[in-house]
Amino acid sequence: MEINGMAALVTGAGSGLGAATARALAAKGAKVTVLDRNGEAAEAMAAEIGGLAAAGDVTEEADVTAALDAAEAAHGTVRIVVNCAGIGTAGRVVGREGPMPMADFERTLRVNLFGTFNVVRLCAHRMSLGEPVGESRGVIVNTASIAAFEGQIGQAAYAASKGGIVSMTLPLAREFARFGVRVNTLAPGVFVTPLLHNLPEEARQSIAAGIPFPARLGDPAEFAHAAVFCVENDYLNAEVIRLDGASRLAPK
Repeated sequence: MEINGMAALVTGAGSGLGAATARALAAKGAKVTVLDRNGEAAEAMAAEIGGLAAAGDVTEEADVTAALDAAEAAHGTVRIVVNCAGIGTAGRVVGREGPMPMADFERTLRVNLFGTFNVVRLCAHRMSLGEPVGESRGVIVNTASIAAFEGQIGQAAYAASKGGIVSMTLPLAREFARFGVRVNTLAPGVFVTPLLHNLPEEARQSIAAGIPFPARLGDPAEFAHAAVFCVENDYLNAEVIRLDGASRLAPK
């Protein structure tokens, strides 16, 4: 899909991977709506890229609907959606204080998986009602993690949430094919983002040391470049792309 002139929505765009993606799309000429729970961060990013800010929680239908309404009023039908909102939690299922509280597991699934699905369903519906641009009505890019494939000890909840995003990629793409809407997923390794700080220092050092090449943490701009590729390549559909420097997570 041609990015220039298209309306785009990026969730979690107040910082990290979402912010980098919002910048990259804007640089390509997209009219970007920045959705983030942190209203101040959303405003700052929107001001930087000449976009529109929307404060809201991706798990709340009313918040996402309000963001889409504002985006449509300002920019027209949203054709590009990149889901970057998420939380990075760590905790053993059975720890020193006993079993993991169900509320912790539910919160991780709710934000990462349910939040992604909520945005997908609401955006895809609106895309389906729009006029096609060429052979396409839109494209959705979701964010998983390599933890979906090699979750470490302490990542059961996080891995489950990201594994759900991986697993729904194909059925979503198959269902939305009749609308002309593509769905792809990026599965990043360890990138320099605020979420990185939620991991224990020992885990961060271990992961960085195990990255074959380039032997460093990922740059959010590299994630954004991959997201742009997913949008622009019209034959890329239902794919899950690892972006990890050939790393594979160790057990801990």
